[in-house]
Amino acid sequence: VQLQASGGGLVQPGGSLRLSCAASGFTLDYYAIGWFRQVLGKEREGVSCINVSDGNTYYADSVKGRFTISRDNAKNTVYLQMNSLKPEDTAVYYCAARPSSPVVITTAALYNYWGQGTQVTVSS
Repeated sequence: VQLQASGGGLVQPGGSLRLSCAASGFTLDYYAIGWFRQVLGKEREGVSCINVSDGNTYYADSVKGRFTISRDNAKNTVYLQMNSLKPEDTAVYYCAARPSSPVVITTAALYNYWGQGTQVTVSS
């Protein structure tokens, strides 16, 4: 079971990035994928999560209207489109997986599998 996160980088405020989380060794169909972010010295924060099977989603209030999570079942990949980026979005972003549940789980400790982080820096 492996998750590969990619797509981070340096972007100016107001810019966009698309993060990808590619799964291997298992099929995402019955899993939930969460995107979390962490700033040094702070707790890991849930940004957006999706149940791949039914498409139910969660967004943190801080990213609603700016970020969109989506899935491509054929590519076994989940994306996080991030628009109107702000300096406070700067963090290391991680994707994680857990079995789907009736409600979307947003607690990092309840996710079983984690990818490596990808750095997102929003700065002029």
